[in-house]
Amino acid sequence: MCGFSVIFAYAPDAPPVAAGEVRRINERMRARGPDGEGEWFSNDRRIGFGHRRLAIIDPSETGAQPMQLAGGDGTPRLVITYNGEIYNYQILRDELTAEGRSFASNSDTEVLLHLYDRDGPEMVHKLRGMFALAIWDVEKQGVFLARDPFGIKPLYYATDGKTFRAASQVKALLAGGQIDTSPDPGGHVGFFMFGYVPEPHTLYNGVKALPSGSSLWIDRKGAPAVRTYFDVSAHLAARSAEVSKSDVLEKLHAALSDSVAHHLVSDVPVGVFLSAGLDSATVTGLASEHTNAALQSMTLQFDELAGGNMDEAPLAEEIATLYQTRHQTRTVRGAEFHHDMDHLFVSMDQPSIDGSNTYFVSKEAAAMGLKVALSGLGGDELFGGYPSFQQIPKLAGSLGRIPGLSSAGRAIRYVSAPFLKRITSPKYASLFEYGGSYSGAYLLRRGLYLPWELPDVMDGDMAAAGWRALQPLVRLEGTVDGIADEKARVSALELTWYMRNQLLRDSDWAGMAHSLEIRTPLVDATLFAEIAGLDASKLDMAAAPRLSLPPSVLNRPKTGFYMPVREWLIGEHPDHSGERGYRGWARHVYAQATQAHV
Repeated sequence: MCGFSVIFAYAPDAPPVAAGEVRRINERMRARGPDGEGEWFSNDRRIGFGHRRLAIIDPSETGAQPMQLAGGDGTPRLVITYNGEIYNYQILRDELTAEGRSFASNSDTEVLLHLYDRDGPEMVHKLRGMFALAIWDVEKQGVFLARDPFGIKPLYYATDGKTFRAASQVKALLAGGQIDTSPDPGGHVGFFMFGYVPEPHTLYNGVKALPSGSSLWIDRKGAPAVRTYFDVSAHLAARSAEVSKSDVLEKLHAALSDSVAHHLVSDVPVGVFLSAGLDSATVTGLASEHTNAALQSMTLQFDELAGGNMDEAPLAEEIATLYQTRHQTRTVRGAEFHHDMDHLFVSMDQPSIDGSNTYFVSKEAAAMGLKVALSGLGGDELFGGYPSFQQIPKLAGSLGRIPGLSSAGRAIRYVSAPFLKRITSPKYASLFEYGGSYSGAYLLRRGLYLPWELPDVMDGDMAAAGWRALQPLVRLEGTVDGIADEKARVSALELTWYMRNQLLRDSDWAGMAHSLEIRTPLVDATLFAEIAGLDASKLDMAAAPRLSLPPSVLNRPKTGFYMPVREWLIGEHPDHSGERGYRGWARHVYAQATQAHV
């Protein structure tokens, strides 16, 4: 895990790349790579790479970046800077070695150079892992960038018509001092609607996220060309033929075990986040089958939840005992939360209403001496673990049959909203307005503020401009187009919107705040391709480890990884006590996190 930057002065009249700008960008990403830093510039100063290193595979100097692949005359023909891990790099290395290629390091980075040298941009189809990468192609005088299929690793870019810039974090690009920081209304509206900023938007007009599963090419002609190479919805639309339950379980368990084994590839110890849920328990059980030494596991506990059904610690300790992990339970209290809040907001690359729990469990993992931890993130999205898998099809199926309901629903909302928002969630006022389609029902289920509420929390003109730019209902409906199966439709929505924009992004910044690499074995393109068409449940997933989980875990109602942030916030800010759910926290996050970028 690392952080990197790219500056490419592609226009003839663009100023040469300034070393100072590269170094300022690098410095803002210090937590992403405390083990080393590097930079490279072409002789003509038209291209510059920066890199910060968290050494996981081949921690020696031979694995340092930026890394070059020399041509026959000894001058570089390819240069790479990269963030992530390629779990099948050893298989690819053996394949390339058999073709006569030689390697100077044991790193996955060098494998990427040789793979691009052989396959060009099509290399992405050979990779199993999480990655964001940039490769300077000397012969073609262009930069190739790519991001992993699910967007586990971030990548942002900007261009002003003369110079192209890219980096692992928005705030790093801003630190360079050359970015248009005028607001992107779509990003601001997206945050208040969902509690995260939906890609490709950011808070700034000058910066875009390279979408997950996409690559980008830019040469001296300018005009970045973005291409999608992996489409979650397309995989889910291609449902497989009916398979017997025994065959489903056999295929599922083999695929899960294989993914966990690949995610353990490392030259440093790997730990695991362990809660009382099925996802982390399954990952822990499978990981224990592929390691010789006892795994280190950790969970969080809160005084406010002790002894109740939301307390994860007792069952987590039971699971740890079953799989013989070296387990640590850490109590987080309100005082520590408030003490760390400034650092939390500085670490948050874009505002998010989630991620605090991952921040603190990552803090504990780092205190235990770990650089890498496995997470059970992704199980609910793959195996239908959220209430949305029942609620959305039911709501859209029943209300969608009523003609003209959406238009009538607007009138109903106008009349009922002033009353309803005094006694319950204002979203109930829009039940008939939005509930008749999958896109609208998902907005009701996952939305923070609905469109008509936006002028209450932001400038009205920006709200209108942001709604037009974001087009959330159109994009949500596009996510499910062509998918017939109800479960697969909701899975596409949760994977593409909530998991991609919130859970994975939060895992990145929260882990990197403590120089911790978080790996997600349940979010893996190879696993997804093998099981996307299978009718499998969370209990089917949980049956994968050889040592069966106890009934106390299997039969526990889903609660989520809850952290009493609202209670702590109200303790310090009583004015938020009237806010429902995450709304007060969202306004606080928005104010603090946007200031932290400046």
